[in-house]
Order: sequence, then C-alpha cells, then structure tokens
Amino acid sequence: MARNIGDKIPEILGVNQDGITVKASDYAGTKFVLYFYPKDSTPGCTAEACSFRDNFYYLKKEGYDILGVSIDDEKSHKKFIEKQELPFPLIADTDKRLVQEFGLWAEKTLAGKKYMGTLRTTFLIDENGIITDIIGPKEIKTKDHADQILDLLAEKNKSKQHK
Repeated sequence: MARNIGDKIPEILGVNQDGITVKASDYAGTKFVLYFYPKDSTPGCTAEACSFRDNFYYLKKEGYDILGVSIDDEKSHKKFIEKQELPFPLIADTDKRLVQEFGLWAEKTLAGKKYMGTLRTTFLIDENGIITDIIGPKEIKTKDHADQILDLLAEKNKSKQHK
C-alpha cells in the first residue's frame, strides 16, 4: 500500500518519544516534512537528523514542520533527540505499521547480506494531509537533505511565479 503524490496520509501516525499519539490532524493547516530513516544514532541517520536540525529555522520559514519516523522505540528516540539537540519529534514505529503502510519496509543488502529494513524516504505533506512530493530512497544525500528540500521548494516557488 505504497503512498503516492496526491494520497492522503493516515490519521494515526504513531507514538512519539514521549509516548504521545501523533495524528495527521495535529498538523491540520500546517505543511510538514515526514521523513523515514533506518536507525537512531547511526552515521547516516545522525547526519540527516542534524541537517534538519541545522536548517529547522529555514524549513519553518517556508512553512514546514518536521516529523521523523523510525522503528526504534521511544527511549531510543528520546536519547537521540537529547544527544543531537533535535527541535522536532520522532515517531516510534516499533510495530512497523507506518513503514509498511507507506511501502518502505523492504529487503535491503549490506555487505552482501540481505535483511529487512526501512527505505530512507521523505514525504512533503500539505496543510490537508496530502502528499505533495516524495524524495528517496536513492536521491537522499543525508548530510544535505534539508538543503535538498529547500532547493525543491525554491524550484516550486519559482515555477509558480512563472505561471
């Protein structure tokens, strides 16, 4: 049940680092970045989270909140947020419901070994809970991911002005 541009996201997104249920309706009227990543405190995922942290102000200025998702538990997320000083919540998708609903739980290969894991993918969501853009999994540059999104938004704004 992979998600596509134009699809509405599910109402219940999951539980955040504080054990609070996060719903799509919590973001009604707000655009947000919903990014899925494999694992807290790994080099690529830390680089990606820090990219969002360091560009948080600029994404907010463009009207976007940030919400991260991995299959790590609340305790792991809490530690990751504190250690990296992340100014945004993380969803603990421990039952893999959300990654499966978005079609991101897949077979991966590392050092010749096959395993199941999360495909690093980002969805831009509009004020009505509709997917407007999808980035990933191959296009994502973890260290510069927030810049990729800001560039995409700048492109879209430029093309709107020319219409």
